[in-house]
Amino acid sequence: MSKKTKLKIGEFSRLMQVTVKTLRHYEQKGLLTPDEVDESTGYRYYSIGQMQKLKDIRDLQRLGFSLDEIKDLYEDDSHTPSIQQMTEKIKETETQLQQLIARRNQLLDWRNSRKEMKTMEKFSIQSLPEIIVASHREVIPDYAALGPMCYEKIGPEMQRLGCKCPTPEYCFTMVHNKEYTPTDIDIEYCEQVEEMGQDSSIIQFKRLPAIHKVLCMKHVGPYERFYESFIEAFRYIEEQGYKVAGQPRTSYIDGAWNQDDPEKWLSIIQIPIV
Repeated sequence: MSKKTKLKIGEFSRLMQVTVKTLRHYEQKGLLTPDEVDESTGYRYYSIGQMQKLKDIRDLQRLGFSLDEIKDLYEDDSHTPSIQQMTEKIKETETQLQQLIARRNQLLDWRNSRKEMKTMEKFSIQSLPEIIVASHREVIPDYAALGPMCYEKIGPEMQRLGCKCPTPEYCFTMVHNKEYTPTDIDIEYCEQVEEMGQDSSIIQFKRLPAIHKVLCMKHVGPYERFYESFIEAFRYIEEQGYKVAGQPRTSYIDGAWNQDDPEKWLSIIQIPIV
């Protein structure tokens, strides 16, 4: 009678291209226990026959079956999913596929919109659709306080309220001071959301009407220099024979959240015109 081949866990791991950590996890789940454990050394040994079982487990995982589902198959001695189980897994896969397609399309839209922002001319005339926004208005000491206000206060509150933002994301500010001031800035931050929510002490929801014609101008650099771009934008409006027809917005594309160098921050100034 030929001697039964025993493989140490490390050797079995190497041959089957599975980490020892994964093998131990399978053992803890009661899915693939060593064929033999040496009581004196604690060494775990696997048999040649267990190679096929491990392959079957990994194949079932790749098809979307969880370890618990696979364990049930082996406990029932079926080892193979039933027609009904495979049909249910196909339905789950189709649902996941639709979700992935939707995610891909959103990412494509987001990427394309960012490309458009990066490559757009310095000035362009666009229209803005009607949107729902989550709004927060506050007097901040200076523009340096804008970032912390967004990610320390507004962001967590929007998350708590369960706000869902479409992609590409659209957030902007409007300044309510009647005259320019570098300090004590009365600023309103707005971020587009998919639906109206319940107002809180920090966030108010509002519906903003569509704007037929807007002058858009790229601003590259820190927010303290917004005034330079506003000077240029209003000069352009006057030269082209337009008139300002509403409160300007400043939309944020790249900032402190993804770009360390303020000189590379990209914002879009949007001024309603007729």
